[in-house]
Amino acid sequence: MRAGQRLLLNEIMLFMEIVSMQPHHWDAVKDIYAMGIATGNATFQSDIPSWEEWDQAHVDNSRLVAIEDNKVLGWAALTAVSGRCVYAGVGETSVYVAAGARGKGIGKKLLTALIEESEQHNFWTLQAGIFPENTASIKIHEDCGFRIIGKREKIGKMKGVWRDTLLLERRSTVTGIN
Repeated sequence: MRAGQRLLLNEIMLFMEIVSMQPHHWDAVKDIYAMGIATGNATFQSDIPSWEEWDQAHVDNSRLVAIEDNKVLGWAALTAVSGRCVYAGVGETSVYVAAGARGKGIGKKLLTALIEESEQHNFWTLQAGIFPENTASIKIHEDCGFRIIGKREKIGKMKGVWRDTLLLERRSTVTGIN
């Protein structure tokens, strides 16, 4: 057996794949989104939008799901930061992983794939607004080349409590460099 291989006895090894999100994934995506909302540290959003609302809020490309054994384990997508044409290559990341699938590297794989997909669609800057308490999300973003560029103090209220967010940014080395 070569280094890095594992011997699996009496086990079926499943492989995760990352594919473009399709409307038929929505039920699983919204359930995973609800899990994120329930943590209180993933988003200011308190309600699950309809597919139509979610679809309109996100760019048409750069929407991904992680699937294993025909089950959606997580998703990632971009929203435009502005409707102005000068910001056409700037997107904000969303990465969510199902509660039972967290801690397995799925979020990092999704974010890595989202970065690659975004660069194919000429996004030169990606940003993320993350609650400071969401250390797992901060770590995967930093591991994928994002850097903290600031802290937005008391940027919004959640259940009557002011919350801060960290603003992270990643500049592409592939597109928008000239």
